Amino acid sequence: MTQAAVGRQVKFLEDGLDCRLFHRLYRSIKLTDEGEALYLVVAESMQKIAGVFDRLATGPEQRELVLAATSAFSHLRLLQRLEALREAQPALQRRLSTHMFTADLRHKEIDVAVRFGNGAWGDGTATYLFDEEVFPVCSPAWIRRFGMPATLEEVAAPLVESDSTSEGGWMGWEEWFNAVGVRPVRLKFALRCSLYTDAIQAARFGQGIALGWGRLVADLLAAGELVRVDVAAFKSPDAYYAVVPHGRTITPSVEALIAWLRTGADSHNPK
Repeated sequence: MTQAAVGRQVKFLEDGLDCRLFHRLYRSIKLTDEGEALYLVVAESMQKIAGVFDRLATGPEQRELVLAATSAFSHLRLLQRLEALREAQPALQRRLSTHMFTADLRHKEIDVAVRFGNGAWGDGTATYLFDEEVFPVCSPAWIRRFGMPATLEEVAAPLVESDSTSEGGWMGWEEWFNAVGVRPVRLKFALRCSLYTDAIQAARFGQGIALGWGRLVADLLAAGELVRVDVAAFKSPDAYYAVVPHGRTITPSVEALIAWLRTGADSHNPK
């Protein structure tokens, strides 16, 4: 359909419902609250219809499961554990969909997504996986050079920072210090990174102290590539969840994948 034809159909729909579905912005549009409500129910219904067609065409079990995660979760936790998943479920065909930030389930062919937050999302059914604790980490080489920080004031410099986002409970250094009840006079940064994975790599290579998200840096701590600076830690009220988009069929394979994410993934022992 042409853009003009789509515009006429949207206007016809808005007139019939007697409400606006879109905010018309400069060179863009955005759903209104009414548009968002209509979108969610229509999308869920369409996904259910598509799910029935898929089951009729391919059988009750999916041939491939698409698992979505952020780049940090994928690179620091998932990739080194996928072989264990293959051994546990040899018949399962896997595809990993990695995103810079939280995956949008409305526009992706995703079966399960790993998210960090409070579990209250309107686009899927969330299953609790595990909690999270945030604390400073650095390399053994950095400790040998400068010594182990004994106080929070000694942790305040030099820091490696990654850009925090507004998603979930993700935090940067300033938010972390406020959360543990200390506000240094000044934070001194040795390096700022766009990606959390880069910040952790920089800490591994002795560039400074980074924030360690316990579930993500567990393997690096166990391997001795990072050291926990045990002066303070923040136990986040948010957690990791496995989210199945509304309309997706929760097959035995999906249930097994979620169970593995919750329990089996912790059995990995890095060499």
